[in-house]
Amino acid sequence: MTTSAALARNISDRLGFGPRPGDLAAITHMGAERWIEQQLHPQSIPLSRDLTARLADMPALSLTPFEALRTYGPAAARGPDGKVDPERQKELRVQARFIPAQAVEARLVRAVESPRQLEEALVDFWFNHFNVFVGKGLDGLWITSYDEDAIRPHVLGRFRDLLGATAHHPAMLFYLDNWQNSAAGRPGARGAFKGLNENYARELMELHTLGVDGGYSQDDIIALARILTGWGFGGRGGDGPGGMETAPRPPRERLKLARQIRQTGGFIFSEERHDFSDKTFLGHTIKGRGEAEGDDALDILALHPATARHISFKLAQYFLADTPEPAVVDGMSRTFQKSGGDITAVLKALFASKAFLDPAGYGTKFKTPLRYAVSAVRATGQPLKNFRPLVGVLTQLGQAPYACQTPDGYKCTEDAWLNADAMTRRITFAIALCAGRLPLQSDPPDKPLPIRQSQRVADQAAQQMENAPVRGPAVDAAQLAETLGQHFSDNTRAAIDAAQPELRASLMLGGPEFMRC
Repeated sequence: MTTSAALARNISDRLGFGPRPGDLAAITHMGAERWIEQQLHPQSIPLSRDLTARLADMPALSLTPFEALRTYGPAAARGPDGKVDPERQKELRVQARFIPAQAVEARLVRAVESPRQLEEALVDFWFNHFNVFVGKGLDGLWITSYDEDAIRPHVLGRFRDLLGATAHHPAMLFYLDNWQNSAAGRPGARGAFKGLNENYARELMELHTLGVDGGYSQDDIIALARILTGWGFGGRGGDGPGGMETAPRPPRERLKLARQIRQTGGFIFSEERHDFSDKTFLGHTIKGRGEAEGDDALDILALHPATARHISFKLAQYFLADTPEPAVVDGMSRTFQKSGGDITAVLKALFASKAFLDPAGYGTKFKTPLRYAVSAVRATGQPLKNFRPLVGVLTQLGQAPYACQTPDGYKCTEDAWLNADAMTRRITFAIALCAGRLPLQSDPPDKPLPIRQSQRVADQAAQQMENAPVRGPAVDAAQLAETLGQHFSDNTRAAIDAAQPELRASLMLGGPEFMRC
């Protein structure tokens, strides 16, 4: 495979968040095949000392769900009398704001500065595929663990492992209400655990595996919900938020439960809430034997042909085109099934496809707000010391990290993001970034904002982009053009040449070519 400048730019844009200064020359020198192979094995790519040190200085990234719930959850606000102290609860909520703040910081800093660009793009893809909303109750405590433990380690592994990690994580169990999913008539089916809850079972098939046209029925949804009864999480010695008990437990059983919670980071299986009857699921008989039923169901879903096609289509849509060619999806789907759901193998099939390598397809996919904003910062070569202005921009553009409320996650298609207002906001951002008005290199504020005050961050970003004084050096237009590989149409180049020197860089980042990858 001959590595042209156009191919180098295409794989930098598609497999990651666009080039930083010198990246296109490095890809051309290394060769596209070798660069892609290296990106498919991110552990072979060293991180900078600065990035490694910065991530190590974020304690939220290593906080387990059990530790977060025990330290900041409802039970931690209880006094000696067992009642919740409202003032203590408020204080804990303020203290816990660092968790989602560091999740956002880590996500954006990695996207901008990590050389493992495919890994970062896949974290974006898979988190959206298995989306949870940071603003839903306890998920604010668990968002870093969900990203660090359930998503990131498996983005290039086997789909079944990724599926299992998300299914067992308290963030997903809480977000889609499976922690309340109980068999009617069981000893634990009382209080918050009133009966069957189908929410997770439905989304597990419709969004995570088979797809909406995957051939399942309402009976399959009910069967899967029954299979997953009793799957939940625990806090301080209980099996609900903050340690709510479903029934009194003898000391030995409480000790066993506490050990299970610590070992799993919070996941528990409650026999007292599980439906132990036999079930028929997607034509398979699932014997009533407890927690293992759920793993059997996940095995069936992960290896189903409809799952292979659904996942292949979504990966192709993210990396290739909004409506990928059926032949590409078919080839990926076959690889998925032959490899047992090996994500790396599926991506290799995509990146080696004729459609992916066809120059006619370069620069045709409209960037999401995240891709646009991060690629703009990367192109300038600036380090992201202060991530807050970038959060504000993304909030304005409608794609704040971890803030999608619906389980289908943020879309990656043009029809979701291309509109007049969004384009105006992007151009305003490009002008401010290139003029040095965004304080990306200043010290970030000490106090993180509450999750539900993200609009305040957006308002601050708007003021900085429109009214703030210059706080940093302006972007060098000649260097930026070199970084982007001089990738401009005749019309765009004419507009750049005719503009005042201080506006030329912003025309590059606000031009039509940069809006696409």
